[in-house]
Amino acid sequence: MRIDIVTLFPEMFENILGNSILKIAKEKALVQYNLFNIRDFAENRRCVDDRPYGGGPGMVMKPEPVFTLVECIEQQANTRPKKVLLTPQGKRFSQPIAIELAREPHIMLICGHYEGFDERIRTGLDVLEISIGDYILSGGEIPAMAVIDAMVRLIPGVLGDLDSPMKESFHDGLLEYPQYTRPAEFRGMKVPEILLSGNHQKIREWQKTQAIKRTLEKRPDLFNKKI
Repeated sequence: MRIDIVTLFPEMFENILGNSILKIAKEKALVQYNLFNIRDFAENRRCVDDRPYGGGPGMVMKPEPVFTLVECIEQQANTRPKKVLLTPQGKRFSQPIAIELAREPHIMLICGHYEGFDERIRTGLDVLEISIGDYILSGGEIPAMAVIDAMVRLIPGVLGDLDSPMKESFHDGLLEYPQYTRPAEFRGMKVPEILLSGNHQKIREWQKTQAIKRTLEKRPDLFNKKI
């Protein structure tokens, strides 16, 4: 997978892309990250925003440098990537969306800043608009990081255990069952006996029951969607 990140602050991504699962994916040559600074494609190398027509607070990101950068990437790559616009107005990000994106060979993440994008960026670039929640952040960089992490770990071969993504919260519409490791007893708190039994069928049944129970207790909205 090729991931292009279009941003005003490429340095924000260097640490997260160079550590943990995202670093492993790159070292395995399963993903390629490319950082592009929007300022480099502005006419005077600096002016990427301007006052909004009609008045109002803040500054709006100009369309020219974003369009120029996107078109340069498409020409250089000779492909039309799946373009994702990180915006509070977008579709709520979810595990099913992460799964869909993980199947794409080329993703472009476009990060906004300031008061938002000129509307022509939304309407003229054929983008999928994504939001990570109903709250306001300073820009689209942190949402882009969340999207990258969620989808890269789903690329086959990234995680050591092929079944790992299938057993995690949200994959089947349920929260994950409780997890335990050694020691079997810690400060009077014991691991459930069923997990020590060696009966794999019973363990799977317990895990399913616990996943349903936890979802009903903590996120009944997920359970309602599932049924």
